[in-house]
Amino acid sequence: MLKFDAITLRRGPEPLLDNASALVHAGQRVAVIGANGAGKTTLFKLILGELGLDAGEFSLPGDCRVAHMAQEVDASARSALDYVLDGHALLRQLQTQLAQAESAGDDQQLAHLHGELEAIHAYEAPAIAEKLLHGLGFEQADMQRPVSAFSGGWRIRLNLARALMSPSDLLLLDEPTNHLDLDAMLWLEQWLKRYAGTVLLISHDRDFIDAVATHVLHIEAKKLHQYVGGYSQFERLRAEKLAQQQAMFEKQQQRKDEIHRFVARFKAKASKAKQAQSRLKELTRMEEIAPAHIDSPFHFRFPVADKMSSPLLNLQAGNLGYGGEPVLTQVSLSLLPGTRVGLLGPNGAGKSTLVKTLVGDLPLMAGARTTGEHAYIGYFAQHQLEALDMQASPFTHLQRARPKASDQEIRDFLGGFDFRGDQALATIAKFSGGEKARLALALIAWHKPNLLILDEPTNHLDLEMRHALTVALQEFEGAVVLVSHDRHLLKNTVDEFFLVADGEVAPFKGDLEDYHRWLQEFQARSDQQSKPISDSDNESAQTRKERKRLEAERRKQLAPLKKELAQVEARTSALEQQLAELEEQLADSGLYGSDRKEELSKLLAEQAACKQELSECEERWFTLSETLESMD
Repeated sequence: MLKFDAITLRRGPEPLLDNASALVHAGQRVAVIGANGAGKTTLFKLILGELGLDAGEFSLPGDCRVAHMAQEVDASARSALDYVLDGHALLRQLQTQLAQAESAGDDQQLAHLHGELEAIHAYEAPAIAEKLLHGLGFEQADMQRPVSAFSGGWRIRLNLARALMSPSDLLLLDEPTNHLDLDAMLWLEQWLKRYAGTVLLISHDRDFIDAVATHVLHIEAKKLHQYVGGYSQFERLRAEKLAQQQAMFEKQQQRKDEIHRFVARFKAKASKAKQAQSRLKELTRMEEIAPAHIDSPFHFRFPVADKMSSPLLNLQAGNLGYGGEPVLTQVSLSLLPGTRVGLLGPNGAGKSTLVKTLVGDLPLMAGARTTGEHAYIGYFAQHQLEALDMQASPFTHLQRARPKASDQEIRDFLGGFDFRGDQALATIAKFSGGEKARLALALIAWHKPNLLILDEPTNHLDLEMRHALTVALQEFEGAVVLVSHDRHLLKNTVDEFFLVADGEVAPFKGDLEDYHRWLQEFQARSDQQSKPISDSDNESAQTRKERKRLEAERRKQLAPLKKELAQVEARTSALEQQLAELEEQLADSGLYGSDRKEELSKLLAEQAACKQELSECEERWFTLSETLESMD
């Protein structure tokens, strides 16, 4: 269906792909993977016709309908439901023609258009759009809310729903699981498995790839390498290939020995609990695929503090919430050294509330929270990225935290997070979201915590960094509390799960497969028990007055952020258009002749300046979106 024949593709002077070939057949679900900057998104732009080839041929059947998940987020006044229905272009075209025919009184055209609408099942479209929105976590009350009323993460979900709504033969999804919780991700997996067309997806979630993909397309060394199966199969096949390289053998054996020792230590103390046995199976498998990651640029650990209390942190009969009625009640939890807890629960059940309470950012409404004398918490959440000093370098961040550390000690530590050479000394203002997330994790490790509380730490991290984080957490000797939609990370780093649901926090006896079944049953019960009367109908006058005051105060806080977000979106759109025009000019092969050096130099300088400002705008948009989402 898609044929890449000896293609060369440039973005600037250096090719991203050089004489690369691959063939994707109809009906395949292909995960496109590779290091950051390898050319994954650029390949999508080629398929969408936004970029041309420098050499070679690319072919796609002429009648192929292509749908893709837009990365830009429109601040629209249209309702969420209408925005998703707009993804069905033919439906909207026929509806427009129908309105025109009605205005003209053209009965013959009206009859014809009604037949066309019937043929595409147009009258079922609103119900299909609502089903997509529900699957991605939207409530019924959200259907008529304007797009502009949603925070950045939820608008990205709207873009995903819109892409799924579009009739297509080829579906392109670039990071579809970003901003999805585990519930929505599991739903998306099932939807994609039922999809009849061809899928190309970019994802850094290995379990999602394993669940969905039939093939992997790996971009490495400017070539396209095809593998049958999901990410786990790719790892095994790549490990076999790398194992044949004698120069890598010693490093491979060293890493395998490290994992073997960890598996043996865990096996000695593992109980017969189902989740423990499940984790042991995952750890044993990791030993087999260790060589596949031997060339990873990331090698780091989480060193622990010299002293450690027991317990490190204790919650006793806690009521947790933000004022008014508590979100969670009678929560008791004790975190001892070596405790490894994964938090599960449906969206909005209170996982973030529990995490913020454990960290101490949110005071208890009732009960007691005590920390040990030698408890040192390392906390990761998305807002931690905003606390970084944009004008400081990674080196400066670590030096400020520990002024007596030597320059070489700091450089060696940063090298494990792939901040090497000039990058270790560069200001982080131009860093990507993934680079900032790596620095935030490096800072946590630098402080030597003995209790790690991690809320979605893998957002923005690529597959190799996620693997390195998994290994580092396996070797961590302190306690871990983890919220993540990355199931591979959960399966390989926690010993027990706690379920946050129905206002309670309780141990969950099963593994992630059991949780998936529990979640399906929970959602079915929720659908059956939809309340005809809203909670606000039962409010007292005093409570209603206080709620309205808080809502007004919140709107006041959100207004300047939403205004700035709209301005950043407008500027980003203008910069993207400017960059596209510059890259179109740079695609002219005649520009690289010796007689046009001055013109080339000028265009490259303009391109670099445009990219820099665009990167700053994108980072600001991300920061604003995350802030709005956290306040939503």
